[in-house]
Formats: sequence, C-alpha cells, structure tokens
Amino acid sequence: MSIEKDLLDRSGSVCELCGASDGLEAIEVAPKDEKIVVCSTCKEQIEDESKMDSNHFRCLNDSMWSETPAVQVVAYRLLKNLSIDEGWAQDLVEMMYLEPETLEWAEAGLTTGEVVKDSNGVTLNSGDSVTIIKDLDVKGAGFTAKRGTVVKGISLGDDPTHIEGKVNGVRIFLKTCFLKKS
Repeated sequence: MSIEKDLLDRSGSVCELCGASDGLEAIEVAPKDEKIVVCSTCKEQIEDESKMDSNHFRCLNDSMWSETPAVQVVAYRLLKNLSIDEGWAQDLVEMMYLEPETLEWAEAGLTTGEVVKDSNGVTLNSGDSVTIIKDLDVKGAGFTAKRGTVVKGISLGDDPTHIEGKVNGVRIFLKTCFLKKS
C-alpha cells in the first residue's frame, strides 16, 4: 500500500506512534475510513497481539497527545489492551482525554469479552466508578479497603468476576461481588 502524500506531510515522514522513519505504511483505523502512518514494527504488533512488546509502546506517552483523532484512537486502544498487564499503561489511559465522539470511535474498535456485572447485576465498563460494599483485607498491601470507598476509572480484565482499580494509591484487583456501580 502506498502512502498518500498528505499522510506523509501530516506525519512528518515518521511513524505517528513511535517516531520511526523506516518501513512506513498507512493503516486504516476502523470503523471510520481514516488512516495513520505506522512503521512495520508497530503494524506487526497492532495486527498480532501475541507479538506485542509493551516496552516498544511506551512511546504512546507522547503520541497519545497527537492532534489527529485517528492517532489518538489507536493510542487509546493500544493502551487499553496494555493496561490489563501494565500499570504504566493504565496510568496513561487515566490521564488521556478524548472528545466524546473520538472516545466512542476508540471504544468501538476494542475487543469485547464477557460482560462484567456488579453485585446488583449492573453491567460495568472500563472507566466506570464503583463503590466497595464490604470492608476487604488487601492481601500483600497491608491495608483494608473500607466499605464506601469509591474506586474511579476501573479496568476490566479477562475474568468477568474481577476488576482492577486504585485504592489508597495502590492498583489492586477486586471481586465484583463486593462492588456496586456508583
């Protein structure tokens, strides 16, 4: 696929994610018909998550602030996928701001797993706030997560019975049966 001149001009002839200048290619950012310029390394990892190198994507710390919505969308999706295992990626997701239309576009392209529900059967989504409904001893952290504590900006993982969030400045996993959506 050849890269259109306007895309090269916009990107400054570098990957819009990591800044590399070799092996550039345009990729489409579904579901809209917009494209961004990426290097072969980024493209390979975007297309095959099993090849994803989280250290390579630390560059998203810069590219997530791009003025180009399509670049923001790809950065958001990559950070959301990385945030399951990487605390630094979750921190970047929490700092990131997207216009509502851009956020909807970004969320539309995320892979969806099983539905996660709180203790009342209400569906939870990434970024929601939840309230702890029972005092919980946090193993390995040496504190108790008190009933009534609000956990903002939760992350969903592979297990629909657990969410991840920050309590007392520590990122922990919480069972959904002890939470209610705020």
